Amino acid sequence: MKTLQICLWAVLCHPFFLLANPNIVLILADDATCRDLEVYGGQAKTPHLKALAGEGLKFNHCFQAAAMCSPTRHNLYTGIYPVKSGAYPNHTYVKEGVKSLPHYLKPLGYRVALSGKTHIAPREAFPFEYSTAPSPDGKNAKGNIDFGAVDKLFRECGEAGIPFCLVLGSKEPHTPYNRGNPADYPPESLKLRPFQIDTPETREEFSRYLAEITVFDEEVGEAMRLLKKYGLEEDTVFIALGEQGNGFTHAKWTCYEDGLKSACIIRWPGKIEPGSVTDAVIEYVDLVPTLLEIVGASLPDELDGRSFLPVLLRQANLHKTYVYGLHTTLGIQNNLGPFGIRTVRSPNYRYILNLHPDEPFRCAIERSDWFHSWVAKAEAGDQHARDLLDRHTYRPAEELYDVVNDPDNLVNLAGKERYSGIQAALRTRLNAWMRDQGDLGQETELKAPQRLARNRDK
Repeated sequence: MKTLQICLWAVLCHPFFLLANPNIVLILADDATCRDLEVYGGQAKTPHLKALAGEGLKFNHCFQAAAMCSPTRHNLYTGIYPVKSGAYPNHTYVKEGVKSLPHYLKPLGYRVALSGKTHIAPREAFPFEYSTAPSPDGKNAKGNIDFGAVDKLFRECGEAGIPFCLVLGSKEPHTPYNRGNPADYPPESLKLRPFQIDTPETREEFSRYLAEITVFDEEVGEAMRLLKKYGLEEDTVFIALGEQGNGFTHAKWTCYEDGLKSACIIRWPGKIEPGSVTDAVIEYVDLVPTLLEIVGASLPDELDGRSFLPVLLRQANLHKTYVYGLHTTLGIQNNLGPFGIRTVRSPNYRYILNLHPDEPFRCAIERSDWFHSWVAKAEAGDQHARDLLDRHTYRPAEELYDVVNDPDNLVNLAGKERYSGIQAALRTRLNAWMRDQGDLGQETELKAPQRLARNRDK
C-alpha cells in the first residue's frame, strides 16, 4: 500500500498532471516598440500591463524573427521560422501542410479562437474560431477585437467546463494613429530616440503613437476584466506581447534591437511568482512548444522553437544563447527592389548581414509627413538630419553592435580589428542557421513574390 501511495503521489506531482488544461489568453499588440511602454521604462502609460507584470513574469529579452506583422504572426502561431514555413515576406502565407495552434489544441478538447487582426493565410492552416469588430470610433471598418465575442466565449466555456485558447489581435498602435488621447502626451515634452530627427511633425506623430499604446493597454485591461467576471483568471495563462517595433525608422522593417525585441509578460496564478523578472532569452517561435508542454501535449518534430516552461516554473534562469531574424522588402509598399537582411544576436552582440548593400533601403514609412519633414530638414542644410537619413537609406554589407552598451545600435563595430573574431563567429553561426532553414540568401529574396498571399494561386 505504501508503494502504491508513493506512485500515486509521483503521478499527481508530475508537471504534466499539475499543468493540464489551463485556459490560455494571448493578446498581441501591433507595432509597439518594447522600450516605449511604461512597464518597460517608456513614455506610454500602461497601467494594466504594469498590473499584469505585478502579478506575473516580465521578460527583458523576448524576440521575434521578423519585424513585420504577417511573418511575425505566422511564426508565432506555428512555432516555425519564416523561411522554413514559407511565410517570410509581408502579406504572406505558409506552405501546404504547416500546422498551427488550433491543430494541436483542438484534439485536446480546447476551443481555439482568434478575435481581431489576423494577417495569416491560408485559413485552412489556421482553423481558429474567428471574430472581428469595427473600432469604437468607427474609423476602422473591421479587424478589431470583438469583446462581445470574447465575453460569449468565456461564458460558454466557463459554464461547460471547456478549456479555451484565445488569441486577441489588437490593431494598436499600428498606423494611422487615430485612437486614444494624444493630449496625454504633449509633443514638446516627449523624448525622441537618437536616431530620430527632431521636427514638429515627428513629435506630433510620436504623440499620437504613444496614445495608441495606451489604447492597447486598455484592451489588455478589458480582457483581464472579462476573465475575472467569469471567475476564470486563476485557471488561465495570460500572455501579453508587444509585437515588433513602431512605424518609425530603426524599428519596424529592420533587424535592429527596436525592430525585433518585444514586450512579453506572462501571468499564471499559482505557477509563476508574482512580480518576477527574467533575463532569459526567448523567441516567438518558442511559444507553441511552451504552450503544448503546459497542456501536456507531445511536441512535433517540425517545430523550430523550444519550450521555456522551466523558466516560467523557476526551474531555469536561462533559455537560449542565440536568436535569429530576417527582413524582406519585396512585397512592402514603397520598396524599390530587394533588400534582404539576416541577423543573429548573442547575449552581447547583434550581427546583421545586408544581402543587397549596393542598393538603397526603402520602406513604407517614407510616404509619411514626418519623414518628408526629415528630408526637408536635410535638404535645408542640416547635416545631422542628412547623416541620419543616409544611415537609414545606405547600409554596409555587415553590421555589428554591442547590444549591452549600445542598445540603440548606433556604433557599427563591423570591420574593426578588435571585434573581428566576434564578427566572424556570428557570421558563421548565422550562415549555419540559414542553411538549416533552406535560406539561400539573395535567391530566397528574389522568390519572395511567390510567397505573397495575393500570388498564391498564380
